[in-house]
Amino acid sequence: MTAAMDGPTRRVRVAAAVVRDGERVLMTRRPPGGPLGLQWEFPGGKLEPGESPEHALVREVREELGVEARPLETLAIERHAYAHGLEVEITFIRCVLSSHAFTPSGAVHEVRWAAPRDIDPDGVLEADRPFLARLGAQG
Repeated sequence: MTAAMDGPTRRVRVAAAVVRDGERVLMTRRPPGGPLGLQWEFPGGKLEPGESPEHALVREVREELGVEARPLETLAIERHAYAHGLEVEITFIRCVLSSHAFTPSGAVHEVRWAAPRDIDPDGVLEADRPFLARLGAQG
């Protein structure tokens, strides 16, 4: 069934933190039972009206992980249309964190560091997979 048949398409803009520790990248896992539960993703979240991707990233990392983020540069902007009618535009932003001592919120089930090539793409949000694959190819 197409999104048009299911109802209107919903569009959201998202900021995603790309935090490196050597070859490893920081990933968070969504809680079970929620939308796209137990899928891995880059930390971050939806932009609020009038908010820049950089401000959203700082706010979301603080809310979800309990640490401060400092955005450094935009690495990519990706667009993805999910079959259920959601279209996302993700701004991937390289950043550094004030600490790696995380205090995850209820929106985060698990936090891990992993080399991109070692992450099973089937366990990652569809919208994040192309960018993760490019990171893995870069080493």
